Amino acid sequence: MIRDAFRVLKMDLSEGRGQILMLDGRDAYAGGSGLAALLFENFGRIDQSWDAPEQPLIFAIGPLTGYFPLMSKTVCAFKSPYHDQYAESHAGGRSALAFRFADLDALVITGQAPRPSCLAVGNHHIDLRDVHYLWGQDVDATGKMLRRTYPGSGHRSILRIGPAGENRSAMAGINVDTYRHFGRLGGGAVMGAKNLKGIVIEGDAAFPLPGGKTYRGLYEDIYAQMTATDMMSKYHSLGTAANLEALNALQSLPWRNLQQTTDPAITGVTGERFADATLLRNAACAGCPVGCIHVGFVREKFMAANQYLYRQVAYDYEPIFATGTMLGVTDTFAVLGIMDAVEKMGLDVMSAGVALAWATEATEKGLISEKETLLPLAFGEAPAFKEAVGHLARGANNFYRLLGQGTLKAAKVYGGNDFACVLGQEMAGYATGEVFYTAQSLGFRHSHLDTGSYSYDQKHDEKDVGKVIDFLVADERERVLLTAMVSCLFARGVYKYDRLAECLASLGYGTLADNMAAIAGTIQQKRWQLRLATGFRPDAVRIPRRFTEVTTWKGQTDSRYLDRLLSAYGAAIAAIARPESSSEIRP
Repeated sequence: MIRDAFRVLKMDLSEGRGQILMLDGRDAYAGGSGLAALLFENFGRIDQSWDAPEQPLIFAIGPLTGYFPLMSKTVCAFKSPYHDQYAESHAGGRSALAFRFADLDALVITGQAPRPSCLAVGNHHIDLRDVHYLWGQDVDATGKMLRRTYPGSGHRSILRIGPAGENRSAMAGINVDTYRHFGRLGGGAVMGAKNLKGIVIEGDAAFPLPGGKTYRGLYEDIYAQMTATDMMSKYHSLGTAANLEALNALQSLPWRNLQQTTDPAITGVTGERFADATLLRNAACAGCPVGCIHVGFVREKFMAANQYLYRQVAYDYEPIFATGTMLGVTDTFAVLGIMDAVEKMGLDVMSAGVALAWATEATEKGLISEKETLLPLAFGEAPAFKEAVGHLARGANNFYRLLGQGTLKAAKVYGGNDFACVLGQEMAGYATGEVFYTAQSLGFRHSHLDTGSYSYDQKHDEKDVGKVIDFLVADERERVLLTAMVSCLFARGVYKYDRLAECLASLGYGTLADNMAAIAGTIQQKRWQLRLATGFRPDAVRIPRRFTEVTTWKGQTDSRYLDRLLSAYGAAIAAIARPESSSEIRP
């Protein structure tokens, strides 16, 4: 049923009670990123710490969720333990469709459960259950137990944290249905602070599809674009792992804590190598016909000799960069083994890999020793990294507890700030140049998907600061509209403005369809206003020296150009957030 108001479940863990709220604002904020910002504005505590019980943990879907292909993401919003500012993280899996079948546009969780608990919600019920026996268990064991506790159909989604979240690591993610994650900026720590080990979304209702030929024809056309053309095939075949060889050839792939940007050893960890040696199957998020999730396997000796345990591990470009090239590990199974350890502990893979790469170089330079790392760290030594993941997640000593709050925080104490590969948070794996370094450092999510900056670096040689800033601002707005719908950003080539307008109109959202440009601007502005209100200062952001030492196919980083971009983009962000700012985007 199409509604003008948002249907929101607000759950107070301290009281053990929930209530349904009908919230106005659909025509201004659409859903997803916009709805999350609206909810944080209503329920967030700007002046209180990220772990204050009253701070909300928000999950939101969009108006097109469940109705069209690849409208398969959920937006998670919270005050981040990484920087104590408003933040977003996005994930797929079954979560979005489960919310739609539960007839919820959003879930807002406040308070703190009196003991470790799991929250289960559906269309007609709320269940808050004591699961103290799961505290300390890894993500895999927790998932198995929760699936038995809450048996259900494909409309059920299980979110859970591992030891990293329990220990309030700023690198803790939220695992979603085993292969997807709210990974960045510490959402898992927010769950841990609320004594929330798991969340189960039970899609136990139904929702009607529009009648008539318009909707059906539109759906079939979009489905055909995604399955019968080459537009999405790259994501299904090798997936984003194909980027490894291409970026290595461009001298833009981080190796050994970004001490190199290319290495002949790439042959051991290309997308083709992973597919040939490790690939078991492809999987997909609910509502997606593409199947971009590549699931490989690792094999370990189990119990007695000649008995083995096989585990399935999802991989793509970012995890391979973070646990492979960044650590100097070039064996596919060794890389998957480190990934598996990261998954079990409930850590964000990019943050963990980059942090351990910094620790390894800090060891080489004599800034830290085995006294801090508890075992010898050396590039290429996969068993040590696999063990170190557990130390990082559990905060085994003062060093790992500090490192788990962010690489720069550890570097402030031990030294090594110059070679900390941090762009707002631990970097994504694109050493493409000045535009990317600027965009990830200042981007709203500190994500390589905030904008197409990594692509811009590859397509433009001119150093026109104004042109770059215009691109970054406009590209972010276009993506914000998609994350309000909420679309997988892999589908951005399909869901252009005209096509989104058709989709919205076919569901009865005529006002949204007619005002997408204004809505995109409103959401972009609101998100930045909340980010700045919670402490973000663009003019205080600095990019570590390691990035100015990088040499790519273009040559060495231009430090003066980088400084100009950083200053100009920071000023543009401040301008967007001003109340008088005109932030419409042209279709």
